[in-house]
Amino acid sequence: MALAEADWQAHRPAVFGAAYRILGTVTEAEDVTQDVWLSAATADLSRVRDLRAWLVTVAARTSYNVLKSARVRRESYVGPWLPEPLLTGPDAAAQVVMDESVSTAMLVVMEALSPAERVALVLHDVFDFPFDRIAEVLGGTPGAARKLASRARARVAAVEERPRASRSETERVLRAFKAAADTGDMDRLVALLDPDAVYVADGGGKVTAARRPVHGAEPIAMLAVRQVEIRRPDAFRIVEVNGRPALATYHGGVLVWLDTVEIVDGRITEFRRLANPEKLGHI
Repeated sequence: MALAEADWQAHRPAVFGAAYRILGTVTEAEDVTQDVWLSAATADLSRVRDLRAWLVTVAARTSYNVLKSARVRRESYVGPWLPEPLLTGPDAAAQVVMDESVSTAMLVVMEALSPAERVALVLHDVFDFPFDRIAEVLGGTPGAARKLASRARARVAAVEERPRASRSETERVLRAFKAAADTGDMDRLVALLDPDAVYVADGGGKVTAARRPVHGAEPIAMLAVRQVEIRRPDAFRIVEVNGRPALATYHGGVLVWLDTVEIVDGRITEFRRLANPEKLGHI
């Protein structure tokens, strides 16, 4: 029995969603999704009772292999590594299964997990896979898969439990930060930042970006003003990325920065700036 186009389109968001959560990159997740489609198109599916589970299993197994090799490349990555942003909401070209596990904050924390921990967490907590099926993907035992998921869950618990600013508040703070940076208003910038705020930039060695996290409201404010003076951005818009508002900044019609933030009590506690052009091309 061949895979019908309608069946594939119905399950494609889950396949891409599994691959993206495991890999943290849109381009690699799209490659995995294409590989799953090709595998399904040539496979005998007559005995498959749960097509969605079968497709997600293939996606997870392929993504696991890709992630193990990708980790070697990421160890030599220049500066901090941030996940490749996923355009969501009305601007998205394709839908994906959405929940907290696809947020930028969660993907940043998941990057510290081992490939096996990441696969176990995604398959069990997002797709409700039993541990015997996860064990088949990882090549281990159900008990080992259970321990991997438990260990991973403990490491991401802090992100799941943190207070979340509303969409409207996040957008308001992003716009205020942008206006203050453009005018060089240091007092306003400092007021928008938590005293212990952390700034992380990902330039990937392709563009100028801080190669280490910057800590503290005043140093971050000074850096924000300096970057505007150097780059001279001329346009911006609020977009939805990974289910949350993000600030897209342009120069000469080219997207140069994509900023995401975490906010507590009206102040930015984490500021992430993605500047690597290789990760911005699809936005």
